Amino acid sequence: MISVTVDEDIHEAAPHERLIDLFNRSGVRVPHVCYHPRLGPIQTCDTCLVEVGGKLVRACATQTSDGMVVSTRSSAAKSAQRAAFDRILGNHLLYCTVCDNNNGNCTVHNTTKLLAVEHQRIPFQPKPYAVDHTNPFYRYDPSQCILCGRCVEACQNVQVNETLSIRWEDPHPRVLWDGGAKIGESSCVSCGHCVTVCPCNALMETTMLGHAGFLTALPKSALEGMIDVVKGVEPEIGYGPILRVSEAEAAMRETRIRRTKTVCTYCGVGCSFDVWTKDRHILKVEPADGPANGISTCVKGKFAWDYINSPDRLTAPLIRDGDGFRAATWDEALDLVARRLTEIKAASGPASIGLIASSKCTNEESYLMQKLARAAIGTNNVDNCSRYCQAPATMGLFRTVGYGGDSGSIADIEQAALVVIIGSNTAESHPVLATRVKQAHKLRGQQLIVADRREHEMARRADVFLRPNPGTDLVWLSAISRYLLDNGLAHTEFLQRWVNGLEAYRKSLEPFTLEVASRVCGLSVETLKRVAHMIAAADSVCILWAMGVTQHVNGSDTSTAISNLLLLTGNYMRPGTGAYPLRGHNNVQGASDHGSMPNVLPGYQSVDDPEVRARFEAAWQVALPTTPGLDNHEMVDAIHQGKLKAMYLFGEEIEDVDANTNYVGGALEKLDFFVVQDIFLSETSRFADVVLPASPSLEKEGTFTSTERRIQRLYRVFEPLEGSRPDWQIIQEVANRLGARWHYEHPSEIMREIAALTPLFAGVSYERLEGYRSLQWPVAADGTDEPLLYTERFHFPDGKARLFPVSWTEPSLRPDTEFDLRLNNGRLLEHFHEGNLTYRSEGIRSRTPDTFVEISPELAGERGIQDGTWVQLTSRYGQVRVRALITDRVRGKDLYMPMNSTERPVNRLTGNQTDPATDTPAYKDAVVAMRVLPEIGESPLPRVNHRFGHPTPQRGVEVERKWQRPDYRLPE
Repeated sequence: MISVTVDEDIHEAAPHERLIDLFNRSGVRVPHVCYHPRLGPIQTCDTCLVEVGGKLVRACATQTSDGMVVSTRSSAAKSAQRAAFDRILGNHLLYCTVCDNNNGNCTVHNTTKLLAVEHQRIPFQPKPYAVDHTNPFYRYDPSQCILCGRCVEACQNVQVNETLSIRWEDPHPRVLWDGGAKIGESSCVSCGHCVTVCPCNALMETTMLGHAGFLTALPKSALEGMIDVVKGVEPEIGYGPILRVSEAEAAMRETRIRRTKTVCTYCGVGCSFDVWTKDRHILKVEPADGPANGISTCVKGKFAWDYINSPDRLTAPLIRDGDGFRAATWDEALDLVARRLTEIKAASGPASIGLIASSKCTNEESYLMQKLARAAIGTNNVDNCSRYCQAPATMGLFRTVGYGGDSGSIADIEQAALVVIIGSNTAESHPVLATRVKQAHKLRGQQLIVADRREHEMARRADVFLRPNPGTDLVWLSAISRYLLDNGLAHTEFLQRWVNGLEAYRKSLEPFTLEVASRVCGLSVETLKRVAHMIAAADSVCILWAMGVTQHVNGSDTSTAISNLLLLTGNYMRPGTGAYPLRGHNNVQGASDHGSMPNVLPGYQSVDDPEVRARFEAAWQVALPTTPGLDNHEMVDAIHQGKLKAMYLFGEEIEDVDANTNYVGGALEKLDFFVVQDIFLSETSRFADVVLPASPSLEKEGTFTSTERRIQRLYRVFEPLEGSRPDWQIIQEVANRLGARWHYEHPSEIMREIAALTPLFAGVSYERLEGYRSLQWPVAADGTDEPLLYTERFHFPDGKARLFPVSWTEPSLRPDTEFDLRLNNGRLLEHFHEGNLTYRSEGIRSRTPDTFVEISPELAGERGIQDGTWVQLTSRYGQVRVRALITDRVRGKDLYMPMNSTERPVNRLTGNQTDPATDTPAYKDAVVAMRVLPEIGESPLPRVNHRFGHPTPQRGVEVERKWQRPDYRLPE
């Protein structure tokens, strides 16, 4: 630490710390409008000018040095701060009392008060531009914009969508979208970064407008009249009394506006934020302190919460009545569930019942579901949707390094010298995590290699983009591994000290020459060598992968090959290194962690380990089944075989998301008894005998575990909608009707039990997770967690990792004369999975109203297809009628179809092939025939979709261009 004197007081500071950070940390009150700690120095506002060595400097851009003497209160500094703020007020009309942003956190309001401004010397001048209302989620008012550039910096260098800019050379600068397009016709992805960081009311969520204030819902003419009155008296009374009135109104808002911390319910990144509510109206989502996301959100986390108050919500239990349902009381429905499960268990045994837990519900609820299966019913037939996506990645890591989770944190991915992304459309599937890679690549020189069948955003940004033939990633990964070993490029010291099995592994690589890989994968030898040398030369490497790897018949082996390559190059055990299988759902990691799997109890403790079973039996006071049960894929087969008679499923849309949905639907029809627990009457619910109305995440408490093993608390934002109940309460009531004696009154009690029985979570408690605090498992009893795994040893008895030999299995399906096209599928930025939640957002639906199939320009030309042409896709398992979208993201005879549809689900076309190690369906191994239909409709993507925009990349706000304006000079 060093010493810095500020206004004659001595402060300790870190070397090269920004002065503004020192001031804020030490309680030194210096105005600053454009500075935001998550954005760094923007230097547009000049309000933070202070005096150092007799010169005025910007505190946001000046770093501390030992012995520095700073004056924030000298006449020169105060005069410059006031002059700078006067310029800002010339761009902003103060009407705080009737402004929806008058919530105690408006930077312009608070700076006016801090500087005790009574009258502005530069009169307000409106800009000659209209308010832009063309985005469904937020609006921009140029006349209220102070040109601080925060939004531009956030868009260019945090989100890195590169849509926003300011053309400083214009006579009247304003924020521009795509250089001057309307927001609704630009490349804006509605991530919300710009709105989150705006220091005033220039950018506002549409859900705030007319709702936040006591007077803001008045007609525009009335508001304008009130503003005119206030401006009329301001010259006489000054701003002081006017601000006091607005602060009184802001204080009144505190009585009806609640701010509640929650964790996003969409992908596995684990974004957390405050939800602002008034009654059951969501005013806005405000990210600030999330350990994974900071100020970041995507369109779903920021804006896609309409489903909470959807009229489609289930509010009463339903019992099948003929071909339909009738409403029932909770007691009637729960009694029926308990009676039928008891009857089926008595007649056919506990193994005739299967349970499926949700990857969207909490850790505590997953724990109770597997406890219900094992302790109340007596079966290990329990699973969750990680079987559909992440089980192969987990298997690959179990084989090689011992833990089935990300090696480190998103922060490690940010600081890696090289990131390799394989089979992941990261910018759309994990958008906030992708921003960290885009930042590092754009601003800090991180190298990026992407391997994928489709040229998505990350592929277009990559230094090297590989387009291997489908299902061949294992081959090129293994060939590169062999090349590194053969040419002395492996990390020999690391291998000798930390890794077992090198010789057997080396022998297993013999078939994988670069020439073989080139032929099988369709990649040049030169490209493979370049990738190998980039990996060998990088100081630190992280590999990210997702369903493009795991959803093949060789998903587990390819995941293993990824980890083998990382071990070979010494890319574990250090910051900025490791394996990162990107988890798809918000709690798919946690659902598995907490025991909803057929072969393990919570914390991946084996069901056939007598010592483990004895510990749980003692705590639960029951005898537990001793052999692994059926996974969800095997359950479907067992139903067709007549072995599985009943199923209890919650929070899962199995009929749409499992492969070969016609086969799955046929199985569900055969069940003797089927219970579905959900917030909507889902497609799967159509087969149910009882439907129980559950509560979404905003209506309950609990914890989620993100892709980086981060456990976070979510708090109840709303009371459960009348008639619905949180899943943990429903499961407990079912268990108690089956003879259990559970008495949980709060999820914290469930977590306490989990911690007591599970070494992986020994130190997890709600107290340690209070607010925005989080823990990354494993968590020792004293609360010490491990953000970076394997810093001292690998998770095997001898502390060493294991190179695991693998061989290549060809894709199960190949194009032939009948089915001549390959069908790829995956996620879409705007929607989540089948769209049960996101289609209930009008704003999202207006931009992406339906699914589509992407067709390459060459295939479209060959078959006479244009945007909007209806085509029929047929596989061996089913058919789908869908509109075409022509795009160069796909090439040749490759097609791509997003998952987001319940009317035309892509899984009508996928088959029963699975990864043999995990039973994960080979969703990506699909071949189809395409028939062009005579109808031509509108393009499935309206022109307001961001994919038609034209970004304007630049290095942030480029403030130097502002300083070059003839009317700019440093304030004095």
